[in-house]
Amino acid sequence: MKSLIFGAVAVYAATPEDKFEEFKKTFKKVYKNSEEELRRFKIFVHNVDAASKMNAMDTGAKYGHLSPLADISESEFGKLNNLPVTSETLRAHELAAEKSKASYALSLPSLPSDFDWRKKGAVAEVKNQGQCGSCWSFATVANIEGQNFLVNGKLLSLSEQELVDCDSNDNGCNGGLPSNAYKDLIAENMGLELESDYGYTASEGSCHAKKSLERVFLQNWVAVSTQEDEMAAALMKYGPLAIGINAGPMQLYMGGIADPFFCNPQALDHGVTLVAFGTEETKEFWTIKNSWGGSWGEEGYYRIVRGKGKCGLNRMVTTAIVAPASENKQIYV
Repeated sequence: MKSLIFGAVAVYAATPEDKFEEFKKTFKKVYKNSEEELRRFKIFVHNVDAASKMNAMDTGAKYGHLSPLADISESEFGKLNNLPVTSETLRAHELAAEKSKASYALSLPSLPSDFDWRKKGAVAEVKNQGQCGSCWSFATVANIEGQNFLVNGKLLSLSEQELVDCDSNDNGCNGGLPSNAYKDLIAENMGLELESDYGYTASEGSCHAKKSLERVFLQNWVAVSTQEDEMAAALMKYGPLAIGINAGPMQLYMGGIADPFFCNPQALDHGVTLVAFGTEETKEFWTIKNSWGGSWGEEGYYRIVRGKGKCGLNRMVTTAIVAPASENKQIYV
C-alpha cells in the first residue's frame, strides 16, 4: 500500500501545476492578477513541453522548468536578444579578423586542455540585464573588465548603464554590438565609470556620464578569428572575450554541456562573454558568462560544446584593448 501511495505522489508531483508552483516559489514570482498568472501558466506549460523535447535531443545538458525564464514567451525572449547582426556585418568581421590574427598568434599545439579566467580573478560577478535588451552592453563591459584586470591589475565592476545611455553607435535597450561600443568609446574618448557610480536601471535614460568618474579607457579593439583554437589563444592573451551567439536553446537551460540539435549559426541574437574552456569526459566545452542573473543556468554561466561552431558562437568574437592607467588622467585608488 505504501509503495502505491508513494507512486501516486511521484506522479502528482510531476504535474504542470505543481511544477509551476515550484517555479514560482523558487524564483519568487508574483503576478499582477489571476488573468496574468493564467497566461503565464499557459506559456510555462508550452515551455516545459519544449524542454522535454530538448532533453531528448541534447542529452549532455539539462533543460527544464527551473529556469527563471520559463514563464516568458518566444517573442518576449526575443526582445532580450537583439544583436543587429547581418550577413554584411559577419563578412566585415571575418575580414577584420584575418588582418588581426597575427597579434594573438600562439603555438596552437601548446594550448592547455582547460583555462579559466574566473580562477585568475579576471571575471566580475554575474549581472542581470532584466527586461532591457542590453545584452550587448553586458558582453562589452565584461570583456573590458577582464582586459582592465590584465592591463592594470584591477578587477573593477564597470557600468553597463553608461553604454545604454551614452553610446550613440548603439540602441540602448533595443540592441547593439560590442564592436560598435568600442568604436564609440574610442571616438568620444569616453571611459567607463564604476557600476557603483553609474548604476544599472534596466531602462534607457539620458546620458549623465561624468569625466571625473571615468576609470577605464580603450586604446583599440580586435576582431578575433572564427577558428576555435585561435579563439582559445585569444582568450588566453586578452582575457574574457565578447561574443555573439544564437540564444534560442538557452532560455530553458539548467546545466550541463549543451550541444543543441538545431541552432542556426547565422542567426546571432545575443551578446555574452567567453571566460573559459575545458574538457569533461573527453567532451571539449566553452564556458560563457551570461547576463540573466545567477539563478539561471550554472550560477549564471552556460557551458556549450567546443569545436563545432555551435550556435554561431565563433562568428563574431571581439575584445577591447584597454589603455594602461598611466596613460590616463584618472587616478586609480
